[in-house]
Amino acid sequence: MKAIAAIGLASVIALAAASPAGARQGCGPGFHRAPNGMCRPNRGGRVVFVEGRYYPGHGYWYRNRWWRRRYHYRNAWRYR
Repeated sequence: MKAIAAIGLASVIALAAASPAGARQGCGPGFHRAPNGMCRPNRGGRVVFVEGRYYPGHGYWYRNRWWRRRYHYRNAWRYR
């Protein structure tokens, strides 16, 4: 019985030592906390895509998708 209690206590200590850092502890300078709780480095110069704009070599960015062709149809733009 003492062996089972010792194994249980050791497993609790191991789980407590291996737990991830809490959000209150922060990630440090140059990092931010991602939605999954991990620390990620900040990146400068992030590219933001504008809807309906043509990007050479890619096509048009519209509704989170790349479209190769755009044409005018009934006073609006359509993408293929």
